[in-house]
Parts: sequence; C-alpha cells; structure tokens
Amino acid sequence: MRIAIAHNTNDKTLKVVAHLKTLLQKKDGVVFDAKYPDVVITVGGDGTLINAFHRYENQVSSIRFIGIHTGHLGFYTDWRGQDVGKMTDALFLREPESAKYPLLEIELVTEAGEKKRFLALNESAVKRVSHTLEADVYIDDQLFENFRGDGLCISTPTGSTGYNKSLGGAVIHPQLKALQMAEIASINNRVFRTLSSPIVIAPDQWITIVPNADHFVMTVDGKRIDVRNAKKINYRISNKVIRFDRFGHTHFWSRVQSAFIGERNDKL
Repeated sequence: MRIAIAHNTNDKTLKVVAHLKTLLQKKDGVVFDAKYPDVVITVGGDGTLINAFHRYENQVSSIRFIGIHTGHLGFYTDWRGQDVGKMTDALFLREPESAKYPLLEIELVTEAGEKKRFLALNESAVKRVSHTLEADVYIDDQLFENFRGDGLCISTPTGSTGYNKSLGGAVIHPQLKALQMAEIASINNRVFRTLSSPIVIAPDQWITIVPNADHFVMTVDGKRIDVRNAKKINYRISNKVIRFDRFGHTHFWSRVQSAFIGERNDKL
C-alpha cells in the first residue's frame, strides 16, 4: 500500500504525524509515496485535507482520503489524533470501502475560446472587488436571471455547510448529487430583479454565468483567481468523485449537529 501523509506544521500535529509514521512503518507492505499514493492521510483540519485534495486532484479517481483532526471535528476529518492506532489497524484489517462525494467541475471559457478547467471540493464564487457584479445566469443554456450584486456562489453538497450556509443556502446531504447556487447581496428593486433565493439543480443540469465585466475574481475552494476577458463560466457536477475511507466515517448529520448545534442527549 502506497501512503502519503499531508499535514500542517503546528506542534500538536507534528507529534501525531511522528506517531503515525512509526505505526505505519511496522506494517508489512507500506511504502511512503508522495507522488502516486493509494491512500492520502491528512493530519490537521479541513483546510489541510482540501489542500491535499487539490495537490492530488489529477489522481483523485485512484486515491482514498483519511482525515485526522488535531483540533475540532471537521466535515472531512473523521479521526482524532489520539485514535491514530485504531485507525492504522483498521486500515490493514479489512477490505477497503469508500464513501464517495461529488465534486464541482468548473470550465472557464475566454473570449479567445480558450478553456480552463478546475475542480472544487466545496465551492466556487464569482465576485467583483470594488464594483457591482453584473452577469447573466443560465440554466441548461436557458436564461434564468440577470444578476446584479456582490457575487454568486456555486457549491457542492459537502460544500453546502461552508460559505453557502453563511449566505443562507440549504445544507444538502452529499448523497444528493446536486449543485446549489446562492446569491451574494443581490440588488432587488423596481428596476433589477433576481430570484433572491438559493436554487438547487439536478445532477444532469448545469449553470452558466456570463459576466458583464472585463475583470472579476473567481474563487475555487477559497483560492483567488483574477480573471480577465472571460466569455462565460460553466458549472456542473463532475464525473469524478472524492473517496473517503468509510471505516470510522462520521454520519453526515452528526457532523452538522456537532458543528452548528452542539451535542444533545435527547433520544426518541
């Protein structure tokens, strides 16, 4: 088994990484391979795992991810630092099983016809920094609305708990392969009108944003990309998925409850 370890650099994380490497070195057949791993183990938080996803996004179809958190439980990090031994044993005592989550495919088309493609685990947003964003929004190549406001955010189901939720979007279970678009401070008056509500579209549909601006900002999982002379941006559910090791994988709604509501002891 080829294993790569990705981590942040705080002291607590480095201690967990050292312990993890010691345990893995005792297992037969383990090869540390940062270029072509079968399993990527991240130690830190959700940001560490998202960075690892983008590092290996071209190999995502052949990799399983395991997240170890050294702080609070995240949406992608299932294991606690003190449970590294249990996680390591489980990795070698069973046949691998994966939980699959949908990804967002982004196609940026320039005025010259050049196409640039990106993958996002959480979301992508389109904004203007100091001016109002004006853009036409299409669903399946049919004009849906003429948008004016701060921007638009398109998220995956797993990303629905992030930026999307802060914009008033719905939290969507990752088994639903749907895209969600939320407006960011849209302008609505007698002259300009938008739906002014988040929308969720089916997995075989797509969203196209045609910006009326020579220069704007696009983010992909929080990474800023300055865009000039873009003709349109297409968003759809990717054919690729991210796979997480299923053993020890926390129930999605338990993650939501822990992150936003807090633990409760009430039972039916």
